[in-house]
Amino acid sequence: MVSAVITAAGKNSRMIESQINNDIKVQNKLTLPFKNKTVIESTIENVLSSNVDSCILVLGHFSNEIRKCLSNFSKDQLKIIENNPVDVGLSTSLLHGLQNSSSDLTLCVSGDQPTISSKTFNNLIENSLNSNNSLKTISVLRRINIGLLDCAEGLGMPFVGPRENLIKNIKGFNDNLNPILRKMHSDGYTFYAIKEENDLELLNINTYEDYQYLLNRI
Repeated sequence: MVSAVITAAGKNSRMIESQINNDIKVQNKLTLPFKNKTVIESTIENVLSSNVDSCILVLGHFSNEIRKCLSNFSKDQLKIIENNPVDVGLSTSLLHGLQNSSSDLTLCVSGDQPTISSKTFNNLIENSLNSNNSLKTISVLRRINIGLLDCAEGLGMPFVGPRENLIKNIKGFNDNLNPILRKMHSDGYTFYAIKEENDLELLNINTYEDYQYLLNRI
């Protein structure tokens, strides 16, 4: 089985700061419009269109606002859990999602990645499934280099990895994911980077300027 965990629990700090600086009404970035939907809806739909058997969404900060965007998804499609307490790091949010799954492999996605296609998600999944040792392989969307990587510097979601081993490596951390991925690489995990379908898949939506750039491009 392959599950998906989508993290959507962050403080939205950089977007809020950017909106205030631009004299724009403060709004969580996951609830912003994107292709006649919202950012979070588009991300979820792309994940559900990929070859996953289940999907878990992890909420925290702004959970009430985000839940208003989820009415089109049934409980069979999307399992929603909430961090308690809410003020935890990204790694803890991902850990909660992994602990609520029972799959062998997990596709790990950030809720603010609406541009990443189901085809790219499938490429990540297929690379892990076809690897010589899926329990020691991390398939990740590339940042710079493609193929077998000699380090994990700068890497983050989306990636596919072995669920139980991810849990073991994340436990005890309450931080961003990159330090954990770097440690896994140094511990002998194989990291393989997949090429994006288009350059927008590499875009991070951190600020309102990022969001406007994305809208202008699509």
